[in-house]
Amino acid sequence: MSTDQDTCYLCKEYLRDPVSIPCGHVFCSVCLKTYWDHADHTGSYSCPQCRVTYNKRPTPRRMGGSRHSTMQRNSESFPPPPPSPDYNYAGPQDVGCDICIGKKHKAVKTCLMCLASYCDKHLKPHYESATFKRHKLVDEIGHLDRQICPQHQKGLELFCRTDQMCICVLCTVKEHKGHDMVSAEQERAEEQQRLGATQAEIQEKIHDRLKQMEELKQAVDSLKNSAQRALQECEKMFGDMMRSIERMQQEMAKLITSNKRAALNNAEGHMERLSHEIADLKRRDNEITQLSRTEDHIHFIQSYHMLIAQTEAEELPTVSVNPYFSFGPVTKAVSEMKQHLGEFSNDELVKVAKTVNKMTFCELDESKKRRSIKSDEATMYKSVPMQEPQHRDDFMRYACQLTLDSNTAYRQLYLSRGNRKAALKRDPQAYGDSPARFDSLPQVLCKESLSGGAYYWEVDWSGEGAAIGVTYKGIKRTGYGDNCRIGYNRKSWSLFCSDSSYSARHNKDQMEISAPYSSRIGVFLDHAGGTLSFYAVGETMSLIHRFKASFSEAVYPGFWVWYESAVTIIQL
Repeated sequence: MSTDQDTCYLCKEYLRDPVSIPCGHVFCSVCLKTYWDHADHTGSYSCPQCRVTYNKRPTPRRMGGSRHSTMQRNSESFPPPPPSPDYNYAGPQDVGCDICIGKKHKAVKTCLMCLASYCDKHLKPHYESATFKRHKLVDEIGHLDRQICPQHQKGLELFCRTDQMCICVLCTVKEHKGHDMVSAEQERAEEQQRLGATQAEIQEKIHDRLKQMEELKQAVDSLKNSAQRALQECEKMFGDMMRSIERMQQEMAKLITSNKRAALNNAEGHMERLSHEIADLKRRDNEITQLSRTEDHIHFIQSYHMLIAQTEAEELPTVSVNPYFSFGPVTKAVSEMKQHLGEFSNDELVKVAKTVNKMTFCELDESKKRRSIKSDEATMYKSVPMQEPQHRDDFMRYACQLTLDSNTAYRQLYLSRGNRKAALKRDPQAYGDSPARFDSLPQVLCKESLSGGAYYWEVDWSGEGAAIGVTYKGIKRTGYGDNCRIGYNRKSWSLFCSDSSYSARHNKDQMEISAPYSSRIGVFLDHAGGTLSFYAVGETMSLIHRFKASFSEAVYPGFWVWYESAVTIIQL
């Protein structure tokens, strides 16, 4: 029995001449060519399987050296090459022709008399034979069993108003005998009128909603303009306040400097006076010493009386120093000013916040609001409130250094720049045998395992397509199946990047994301908190997508790389 990785999604046959496209899916070359030929007139091309869109038609790559080509060479039991896909065949969502044998074509009409649906070919008798002239044909409808009475196996033709159900003619004999019954056509006509009134009411509601939408748009524009003006005016006023504080700082510096200079000048004057007085006193002390040593009594007596008289007549002033003089009071005053300013600013900010928060921009009228239907469980893409960093500098606190593990690299992936860059080449690389290697998909994992904390890394990508993600160690390494693809199973999560769009992938879920193109992607992993976020790195960090998950074990960063594409882990 074939598996999904052995069969083409389009023709449901064994893959012949398989080719791969940037998102990683594989198809028969003729099937993919025919499918995209039908899309040439639109100028938009999408993967038939995952619906990733491309602005230009990608060049499919042959899966040379794959086990499909080996099976093709070694097996003679393969069925013949499938014919070009016929898109008139009924798909899973189409109504099939009840007459076709084998693969059914799409039905175009349903006969309410025959209770069967027909394709163009098998519908011809209803148009050409008089036998079917009275048969009623309608556009194809599914579930024809709903047109048959489950009890009598007859077509439903009447409507029982008593029991509010469709019935057949035989139901009137017993089960619905005596009930208020009309033909289905009559009931339809009356309900059609009520439907018309309902439609008119809906259209009126649409008009009302459109009017409210326009009012809301105008209010949003006004809100944006008002917020912009407020930002500009607040920025100007805060600038004025900061300049005022700077002027106060300059005045305070001048005050301290001028007082310091005056005090120093005063002290220097006193010091100079004291120096002179000390010199004069030392001179007289020297004269007294010499006088005490003289042997001339007359000279001693005359000089002694003159020195004594001069000394007694002179009184030297005392210089007193204030030991408590300092500029501490100035610092204290500025500190008190700072505290008062901080308290005042906080109080005012709280007042402004309370005033603004009380303002209601728009709200629902709860008296008219319908009860919302609660989901049993949130989807994986539900936005998750989380206190993640907002600016790149904040993310850089969690920066981690990663290197690619050559033991996991697909043989045509060329690693360079110290195993930080991976590019897909046509020639296999000389890697040794390793059970950890991806043998069929252009993928590679990092050596480092991440668990228990928060981590941030950045990746530059270029070319037609690449995927960036994380995976548990146990992801399958052999084959083309989804169990091996990063992002296509329960063990991995990824963001696929193309020249025109992004898509987030985990297990069977895929979400197309419209976001501006960015060649550098920032990845933030909060392993303990259970979030994996991808950002477009630029002047600001723009969130592309965030996964919410419960990581049960360590994860490894990993990459898928398409032809003529490359990924580079940035050293932070």
